[in-house]
Amino acid sequence: MGIVLATFFSDCSHEMATAVLPLYLASVGLGPAALGLIEGVADFLVSLSKLGGGVLGHHVRRKQPWAALGYLVTTLGTTGLGLVQSTGALVALRGLAWTGRGFRSPLRDYLLADAAEPTHFGRAYGLERAGDMLGAVAGPLMATLLVGLGVEFQRVILLAVVPGLLATSAMAFLPRERALPPSSAPMPGAMAPARAAFPRRFWLFLGGVTLFGLGDFSRTFLVWLAARALGEDGPPAGGTVSMAVLLYTVHNVVAALAAYPAGHLGDRRSKLRVLVAGYGIGVVTNLLLAATGTQVGWLVLAIVLSGVYISVEETLEKAVAADLLPPELRSLGFGILACANAVGDMVSSVYVGLLLEQGAPFPAFALAATCGALGVGWMVVALWRPGTRRD
Repeated sequence: MGIVLATFFSDCSHEMATAVLPLYLASVGLGPAALGLIEGVADFLVSLSKLGGGVLGHHVRRKQPWAALGYLVTTLGTTGLGLVQSTGALVALRGLAWTGRGFRSPLRDYLLADAAEPTHFGRAYGLERAGDMLGAVAGPLMATLLVGLGVEFQRVILLAVVPGLLATSAMAFLPRERALPPSSAPMPGAMAPARAAFPRRFWLFLGGVTLFGLGDFSRTFLVWLAARALGEDGPPAGGTVSMAVLLYTVHNVVAALAAYPAGHLGDRRSKLRVLVAGYGIGVVTNLLLAATGTQVGWLVLAIVLSGVYISVEETLEKAVAADLLPPELRSLGFGILACANAVGDMVSSVYVGLLLEQGAPFPAFALAATCGALGVGWMVVALWRPGTRRD
């Protein structure tokens, strides 16, 4: 429960800032290219930090204190965005926040797998993702309320420090980490053989995750698309801000509702097949965005579908990885998995931002859909083995 609470409060903090970030950028004269750069650089740094967190977790016995440190760094970097306006400073602070976010991720995922039985991996990660998405609902709603009360975008971002510190405290004091017996404690020299011991199916799985991730751009662009669909060409007005953020909140509500059922379905049937189905919904979502641009009605449908596929993706990717990896390799494996995801997010966020800046939404989302379809095809060809336990 401590892990779920930490996830809830942290995402509440993060999403308070994220919900108004595109609008804050517009208010200081920055557009989607700047947003793509900020998100892309942040995703690059998060890829390195996720791998770093996984490597550290592979070599230390206690992972909980390091995970709590990651939550604290995320909080400080996120709320610091409200103190600056230049692109360079925004990139640096967003990068700092996502470095902490990435560093803690494989450590938290290890703690969660360690606390659950293999038959409940899907439900455990589904519950954690539900907590994450509920925080992603509460954060934008709080941002909407504050903006409706006349609070400036800058102050909304600064106020995100409160739930961020609650998340840090929850991770630091609530979970009960099980001590590793001395015989199973990782040794500094274990790195090379551990890499060789990774199952082949894990590397095949990682290939599909990476391909799909190349089309899995930051959901922050949904706020920008919603603001544009509602008629905002310049700095947004108060009413439009509220509607754009509320549409983004709808996305997170859908994701919160879908997370646990997706994990439960994966436990009862096939984690990999449920994941591939979620990937397919992601491809449809991007095709819809490519075909319809910023028409409000179609955008709402795309936002709902995005919430479903993001939830399935984030829940089942971890559950499949936990199934494929032996316990002693999970921390490092989760770091590698998260790194692959972050690299894809970085590339896709940069090219989507640049193409949107050029007024080319069709090629932006069509390219994203193509990459996603390649990921689906890879999973089907490389990993589909009907009747085996790990499908």
